Order: sequence, then structure tokens, then C-alpha cells
Amino acid sequence: MAGLHAPHMAMINSNFLKLKAGYLFPEIARRVNAFTTENPDHAGEIIRCGIGDVTEPLPPSIVAAFHEGVDEQADRATFRGYGPEQGYAFLREAIVENQFAGMGIGADEVFVSDGSKCDTGNILDIFGPGNTIAITDPVYPVYVDTNVMAGNTGDADENGAYKGLLYLPCTAENQFVAEVPDARADLIYLCFPNNPTGAVATRGMLEAWVRYARENDAIILFDAAYEAFIRDPEIPHSIYEIDGARECAIEFRSFSKNGGFTGVRCAFTVVPKTVTGKAADGTRVPLHQLWNRRQSTKFNGASYPVQKAAAAVFSPQGKTEVKALIDHYMGNAALLREACLALGLKVFGGENAPYVWVGCPEGLTSWDMFDKMLNEARIVITPGSGFGSAGEGYFRISAFNSRENVEEVCRRLTALVS
Repeated sequence: MAGLHAPHMAMINSNFLKLKAGYLFPEIARRVNAFTTENPDHAGEIIRCGIGDVTEPLPPSIVAAFHEGVDEQADRATFRGYGPEQGYAFLREAIVENQFAGMGIGADEVFVSDGSKCDTGNILDIFGPGNTIAITDPVYPVYVDTNVMAGNTGDADENGAYKGLLYLPCTAENQFVAEVPDARADLIYLCFPNNPTGAVATRGMLEAWVRYARENDAIILFDAAYEAFIRDPEIPHSIYEIDGARECAIEFRSFSKNGGFTGVRCAFTVVPKTVTGKAADGTRVPLHQLWNRRQSTKFNGASYPVQKAAAAVFSPQGKTEVKALIDHYMGNAALLREACLALGLKVFGGENAPYVWVGCPEGLTSWDMFDKMLNEARIVITPGSGFGSAGEGYFRISAFNSRENVEEVCRRLTALVS
């Protein structure tokens, strides 16, 4: 038509083009699918210890609450439509009473969501450009990839490390717990108990990080998705057990691993009203109001039956059942640890976390070990290099499985390596 400019194509977010070819877990799935296609007779023998997905059914009291919530939706008198974007008060209050009692956290500082993976990525919406992002290496890939997508990095080098990120090496020498850096960071991702290494941070270590954050006016993004697996009474479950953390930390929690909600989807993020960031004009802005605005705009809340089921995790029966579930998985972790130690391999984790982090036999890279385990033992593990360059030479075994499968994994592993 006359007067119109030449047509333009829709422009993409070019930051996505910086991402490495495949997210770790799809690449694992691709290799497993290739194996089963080429070896259909052995497909049924595969035991999956790669992705950290739970395997046992939901506890009975949680299922009962879920059913009750669904039944309420079938009656006009109890039907519920849109709920609060921040989560129902009954769940937010139960969370504070059972997980943050005495820490100064209010129910209105808890935001219920459909997953902490989503929240750890979405939290970047409330932070501006130009922040220095500190991540551990090895690291849960979502922290890195979502920062790449948001434009907070440059391109990746030949080792997969992105320019613009401050990498904090986690090695056997520091027990896979990142040390406070000399350099300054604005946002710091910490995950304890750690995925993938299973490492935990002592109170002293967390105190050092909180002190660093306050001295540098930084924000700690604390992923505590696996806190229910902590066995050592001296290890903090929450960053808010540390004095001063309410001024500098946001915490992410999940029902996925304690209640088995990986397929049900429910989690929450704690944003204290006392945590602030800086606007362009230098004024301090509470991050709570920004996250509340973000959730109110982009999220319609987790479903009512799911939140009802999540609240049942904190009932007396629910606590008993969840403890049995955690004990089951940690029993698996102990068997996997013992089997790897008996083979003379370097072993970390598995004592306060459902992941066992194992050094590869001499001469094998982490992907070599993945292929060897898949092709010769029909076991799927996670190669350490998929979590960052410092993960090279290690592999992760997940304890999320049946006891029968874990015992078989131990037998196959022993036959493979010995």
C-alpha cells in the first residue's frame, strides 16, 4: 500500500542465540533415546539416576487433601476461581509457622508459585542491566541460562563459560563450597544443600556470605530446594537463620523434593520487605513490592487443590509421611555412597542431600563415564561437565529411585568399575 514502509520481520531476542547447543538434560535424553533406538532389546533394563526427579508416590495424607480440594471445586458452595496471585493465606501461614518460626519472616513475605525453577529464573525480571552476577561452578544450569536469556552475559568461550559472569570455583579442595571472592558481585546464587554436588554450607560459611553481601550491597539468591534432606543438626536449613540475612537475601523453596511434587508443581519464594535494591536515581526500593507487582501481572497463582495438598505436608500425619519419604531417599543415597567408596572412587555429597557426586575413574571424562554407564551398565547418570567446567571429572548419581533399583545400580556399578 502506498505510504507504508517496507515490511520488517519480527526480531528475536538474540541473547537466546548465545546459549550452548543443548540444555544438559535434553542432551542426556537425546543420548538415551539414541541408545534405546539402537538397542531395543535392552531398553527395559535402563535405570535412570540422572534427572533429579522423585519416583515414589505422593504420601496418603497429601493425596487425600488433593482429592478434597478437587471435590470442593465440584460444589458451587465451595468452588474457588482465581485465587490470590501470592498464594492462599492458609498455605503461606503454614509455611511460616513450620519452616521460618522465630526468623522474623511474615506470611505476606511468602509468594507461592508453581516451581522454584521458574522462580529462580523469573526473579531476574525485577533486576536491571549491568549487575555483576556471581555463580558457583559447578552450577545448576538454570541460573546461568536464564541470565544469558536476560542479556546479563556476553558470549560463551570454548569451555562454555560466559563473559560477564563471576565464576566461583567449587572443588574438592574447598569441599565444593564457594568461598567469598575478592571481587565485587551484585547478585549471588547460592544453592545448599547443593545441586549437583550435595555439599552443604556450615553456619560460619553462610555468615561469611551474609557479611559479604551486606558490605557490598549485594543480594543473595538462596536456593534451598533440598533443605529437607539435611541430617546434620548443625547445618542451617534457611539463610534467614543467619543474622542480617533478612536485609540481603531472597530464598527459594520447593515442595517437589520433600512432598514429591515434581509433577504436581508447587513452590514458594520468600522476599522480606527489608531487602532493597537501588533505582537509577539512587533511591532504595523494596524488592518485595517489585516481586509482588511482577507476580500480580504475570502469574495467576498455583491451583487451589495443589495448594491444599501442599498445606497437608505440614499436618501431623503429613510430617510423618514426608519424613519416611526423605528417609527412603537418604537410605538410597547411603547405599550409593558406600558402593562408590568401596570401589575407591572419590565421593562427595549423599549425607545431607539426595545427590552423590563421584570422581570419574582415571582416564575418563564425565561424558565418557556417562556413555560407559549407559552402554555397559544400562544406568543413566549426569556428567559433571554439564554443570560447568569445574564439574569435569565427576558425575552425579541421583538417589531418587526405588530401593530395588538402587541396589541393582550398586551391583552394576561394582561390576563395571571393579
